[in-house]
Amino acid sequence: MAVERERAIIDSFIKFADRLVDDFDVLDLTIQLTEDCVRLLGVAAAGLLLADVGVLHLVAATSEQARSLELFQLQREQGPCLDCYRTGGPVSVPDLQAEADRWPRFTAEASEQGFASVHAIPMRLRDEVFGALGLFGTTTGALADDDLSLAQALAHVASIAVLQHDRAMNRANLLPTLQRTVASRGLLEMAKGILAEVYQLSMAQAAQRLRNYAYQHGRRLTDVARTVVAGELPDRQQLLAELGAPTSTRPVP
Repeated sequence: MAVERERAIIDSFIKFADRLVDDFDVLDLTIQLTEDCVRLLGVAAAGLLLADVGVLHLVAATSEQARSLELFQLQREQGPCLDCYRTGGPVSVPDLQAEADRWPRFTAEASEQGFASVHAIPMRLRDEVFGALGLFGTTTGALADDDLSLAQALAHVASIAVLQHDRAMNRANLLPTLQRTVASRGLLEMAKGILAEVYQLSMAQAAQRLRNYAYQHGRRLTDVARTVVAGELPDRQQLLAELGAPTSTRPVP
């Protein structure tokens, strides 16, 4: 088991490293980050918030429960991920009920969504914090120090990869990168809704089909989503037909 986990960790870092020397889709990378955290850290779900002009937006979540809770934090302006973003430091909450006085509305909503613990990790460029990675557990308990260090390392590498997309990591390029990522997330949500409606899928199933198709055809996830939402006919009709085909259900490796 330890050897398998070590191999999985190495594989995750190799995938991030590959993105530093190749062209890639920032949106897909943020999804990979959250999925790797769930796979490697033993948490139930993960979500990622990135800032655009100081305003946080949800860009990735591994489950509808995590998505709902992250959005709740943004709407109510309270929760560990917001505190992490504001302070620039990690926030670990092994038992949310013990922090009910600190975040009363968030704690109640987290319990409603089935979560009992939260750990928030900052996304940063040097001393510039531009987001927060939320790790959600369904049971109480702290993450081991090694796991917290791994989570921060994954966040650091993903941060570098996101910002490397513009080839120069500085504040001038930080804002446009984050704005494009937030806009891409909006496209993905609309594409998921269209696909779910056409083929009677859940939103999670629709998201997986879009990612599978992008991977299998060597296309950017953002470009696939854009074609589904606003592509020219007949390209859009052809893509929707292909997304409905049984071959599009194979999982991304």
